[in-house]
Amino acid sequence: MKPNRFRQVVNEGRIPLGTLVWEFGTRGLPKVLEAADIDFVLIDMEHSAFDGEHVADLIAWFKATPIAPFVRVPQRLYHFLARAMDAGALGAMVANVETPEQAREIVNAVKYAPLGKRGVGLGSSHTDFLVPDPAAYFREANENTTVITMIESPLGLANAGAIAATEGVDVLWVGHFDLTQAMGIPAQFHHAQFLEALRGVIAAARSHGKVAAINPSTPEQAEEWISLGFNAISWGNDTTILRNALSVAIRTLRARVAKAAAR
Repeated sequence: MKPNRFRQVVNEGRIPLGTLVWEFGTRGLPKVLEAADIDFVLIDMEHSAFDGEHVADLIAWFKATPIAPFVRVPQRLYHFLARAMDAGALGAMVANVETPEQAREIVNAVKYAPLGKRGVGLGSSHTDFLVPDPAAYFREANENTTVITMIESPLGLANAGAIAATEGVDVLWVGHFDLTQAMGIPAQFHHAQFLEALRGVIAAARSHGKVAAINPSTPEQAEEWISLGFNAISWGNDTTILRNALSVAIRTLRARVAKAAAR
């Protein structure tokens, strides 16, 4: 299997850095992201128009890079999760996980027995169209893949410890917009209740040796949330990164054009 750079970085005691893709799913994007030296990418199927075939294309292109490709599936259904893994994803993310029973369903779809119940289809994309030694491959796949559960509701918060304790779960990921909305404090990221929720998720993850992750979109957010103790960071998404960078450049250019015209 392709090494999972996310897991490698975590095992080295460092913070893995990634980004989310939900619009610009082109063949050149993986090499662009490799040039930016990111560790992992989240390919989003929840809020995008990406279908399974497009996701499989992206994962194939990411094989030409060291980046670990993860897929955020639309729902915690077996056919979404297992098909993403069989396409070669090194991990799966599921939104709004609220109970350990739901977390176990996700693990069952992503991991092979004895850890899970993922069906066996060797010799396809996830094994580079070769048939490996089954027992060795199942062990490696279970060790090399990443299960990400998103905490996005008060019930998920209440059960964060039990979700983190679920064998096979690797990451508790705070969906900050959804969580604040569900808490009745939409986008109030400095609200005392939200900050307490963040601390609770981080504590739950740490108590079970799991990773606490979040997706800041400004340097200030990143600094605050890393200081709180998050140890995996995804930076924004493809559309906001392009828009924000281009907006700054255009404002600068407009100012220079105006200055030149005034001479």
